[in-house]
Amino acid sequence: MEKQYHIGFDDSHGALYAILPGDPGRVEKIAAYLDNPRFFCQNREYTTWLGEIDGKTVMVMSTGMGGPSTAIGVEELFTTGVRNFIRVGTCGGIALQVTGGDVVIATGSIRMEGTTREYVPIEFPAVANLDITNALVEAAVRTGQKWHTGIVQCKDSFYGQHSPDRMPVGYQLKNKWAAWKKAGCLASEMESAALFIVSQVLGARAGCILNVVWNQEREKAGLDNPRCHDTEPAIKTAVEALRILIRNELM
Repeated sequence: MEKQYHIGFDDSHGALYAILPGDPGRVEKIAAYLDNPRFFCQNREYTTWLGEIDGKTVMVMSTGMGGPSTAIGVEELFTTGVRNFIRVGTCGGIALQVTGGDVVIATGSIRMEGTTREYVPIEFPAVANLDITNALVEAAVRTGQKWHTGIVQCKDSFYGQHSPDRMPVGYQLKNKWAAWKKAGCLASEMESAALFIVSQVLGARAGCILNVVWNQEREKAGLDNPRCHDTEPAIKTAVEALRILIRNELM
């Protein structure tokens, strides 16, 4: 196999499982939780390390920010043999019960982005794989996290969320945000929809766990609103979830 154009490597890694942070700076940190961690490749926004869980090769690869680079990464990883994906990322809370330092395990994603519209019609839901989601929940319990499961919003514009009033379509952004909140959406992030839809189309399995940085709705409501930039809770939970999946599949 030739090296994939964007991620920069072929199928020689032998990994069926991949943990996908957005930030290249988090890859080595995540790989340190694996056995025998080692650098594998770096190209564009895709920094890749390999390690092992119970003797099985596990990959950690960054996807960059947003749907297009996530979709490309998942497509090319699938071509090289990866079949199971867990996104480890960050989010901002929407539901008032979600606070900084919690973890959100996304069961589905609101497709308020553009990438997935070039895969399937907008009526098709972006949902996580049940096996991986269940493993993430079990892992969150085992690692003692404060966790939530539910729907997240996936967007393309970070500043459309945080500065809607200066956007020409600000009225639409604010109305939709209010709708997501009223419907019980837990949090907002930027990559889950692409991960879920592309994996669905390819026939792969995907899940998503997010560290909550803060919650702008709690701040608006005058509630306690801690900020937390530590991604370690989601990392530990994702690694434990893969351990659960690998052991279950060896039984």
